[in-house]
Amino acid sequence: MSPTQPTPQEFLAAATPGTRVVVRYRIDGGLTDALGHLVAADDGDCTVRTRQADVVIPLDLVVAAKEVPPAPARRAGRVRG
Repeated sequence: MSPTQPTPQEFLAAATPGTRVVVRYRIDGGLTDALGHLVAADDGDCTVRTRQADVVIPLDLVVAAKEVPPAPARRAGRVRG
């Protein structure tokens, strides 16, 4: 018997702040993702710090969430010769 997977809400509640996550949630007209570092999660919502801003997501709109690896290092700019 395999252990059961936590729900996305259970995963977010148990994740340590600072963990890099992707959260898929419902919006008008479909779904969208927030990719960044988990700032906080409580009974009602979670906050993900993306490159653009902190995104507050109501947990009842979350359909999937998981930990993701660190972002790849930025490549150095090209030198013109």
